[in-house]
Amino acid sequence: MLPLVTAQEMQRADRAAIEQLHIGEPRLMELAGHECLRIIRETLQKEESLSGSSFLVVSGKGNNGGDGFVLARHLLNLDASVDLVLLYPVASLQEINREGLAMLEAYNEHTAQLRIFTSHDEALPYVAETTYDMVIDAVTGTGLRLTEEEMVLSSPLAEGIELINSIRERSSALTLAIDIPSGLDATTGFAATPSVTADVTVTMAFPKTGFYLNEGPQSCGEVHVAEISIPRFLLEPSSCYLTDREFAAEHFILREPRSAKHTNGKVLIIAGSQTEHTSMLGAAILSVKAALTTGAGYVCVCVPLSLAGAIHTAVPEAVVIGRDMATILEKARWADAVMIGCGLGRDQTTIDFIMDLIASSEIAEKKLILDADALFALASIGSTDLFDRCREVVLTPHYGEFSRLSGISAEEIAANPIETARSYARKHGVTILLKGNPTVIARKTGPVLLNTSGTEALAAAGSGDVLSGMIAALAAKGADIFNAAAAAAWFHGRAGDLASDVASLVSSGMVLYSIQEAIGEVFEIETNL
Repeated sequence: MLPLVTAQEMQRADRAAIEQLHIGEPRLMELAGHECLRIIRETLQKEESLSGSSFLVVSGKGNNGGDGFVLARHLLNLDASVDLVLLYPVASLQEINREGLAMLEAYNEHTAQLRIFTSHDEALPYVAETTYDMVIDAVTGTGLRLTEEEMVLSSPLAEGIELINSIRERSSALTLAIDIPSGLDATTGFAATPSVTADVTVTMAFPKTGFYLNEGPQSCGEVHVAEISIPRFLLEPSSCYLTDREFAAEHFILREPRSAKHTNGKVLIIAGSQTEHTSMLGAAILSVKAALTTGAGYVCVCVPLSLAGAIHTAVPEAVVIGRDMATILEKARWADAVMIGCGLGRDQTTIDFIMDLIASSEIAEKKLILDADALFALASIGSTDLFDRCREVVLTPHYGEFSRLSGISAEEIAANPIETARSYARKHGVTILLKGNPTVIARKTGPVLLNTSGTEALAAAGSGDVLSGMIAALAAKGADIFNAAAAAAWFHGRAGDLASDVASLVSSGMVLYSIQEAIGEVFEIETNL
């Protein structure tokens, strides 16, 4: 898995590379510029010379601007034309950047393909008349910190960013951001006014958490990670990782050739309801189907017995029991994982029923998944003492449900989902799978995981029921509850990706049909669950 870093963590890694590994700043800048050149050639599909290509480089006064100077030199070396705009006076540049600029000024004695403008105002008349293939954003880098009080950038930063965006908007020129789009906070993903909208971001060493939060995904475009000789061991242990195909495969346990149904994970799902006016049987069916499709060997579903016929018709593989507490607890002792909540209802009788279930030792000692109406019940009683009894429990809220549980507004959660999920998980000793884009998985100790598989196509009724069934299956098959949740989130998202190839909007039923395709794709096999 790739580590995701905050701006502060990236600064520490930079400093450690320089101080501990003796990799000087000039070397880091050279590597950054060379990596940017590689991505530019790939993007523009220019394998050899860049002759005939034209670039505008807009540079600030920090290290990001220095990276821009190095890149400009590499572009010139491949016969490109380069216009360089300095947003700050030369006297304000750091010494290392003045050296980089001096190299470019020396180039001017040998080529007519470089123009250096010492201010935005000086450049504007010439830039307005020039057609560029690409605009390079080398203005702020990861050093920018935004606060609620300081979200509006002043001159000359604002002018430089507006220049970059205006060229992108009025022409076919692509925008490439070095390290991070200027105006974007590398940690939070908040974007200042104005901020760069990039088509491509070449980020140094490690992706930043802000790429995946708030305005980050819209600002960054296609993200490439540049290798600049800052090794991962300088970060370890990282506080945040991005889940990937390899992680999902590692925590998905395939069936042994001689295995039996009871050795491939036994799941108890307590879900679904029916009243005089409503039925939420679909939630139970979706979660049961998801557990079976994800490879659980044996699934028992607890529903009102009046719904047993419908369950048998929809999912004949499932065993059905009623709502008798003694029978439920007997099955809980048998199960490897228990999932509670999908479509149970929210009346007081149901809330009491859910609390009795969680309070029982038979269920508390199992791998426990609480979703939907189970989360509503927990929020209604306002007590988390029950968590102390649970051996392994994952809560799977969306922002609204998490707001009721935590007392934090949905807006505050959305602004900082990583820290709010981490804080709640540590305080209450549970695993939190916070649904969203990205999905955040946090536990009492250790790093937070982010999952970015899936698209907005998964924003459909029943999607969470499918995910909960998948988590239950992976947990029952042997993964601990944290890894089961994170791996299920990845497979669920990938199944959504595959389903959305068929239609821009997908139903949860379509996602179900794509789960095995996602699993088979990962293992490159005809799926043998």
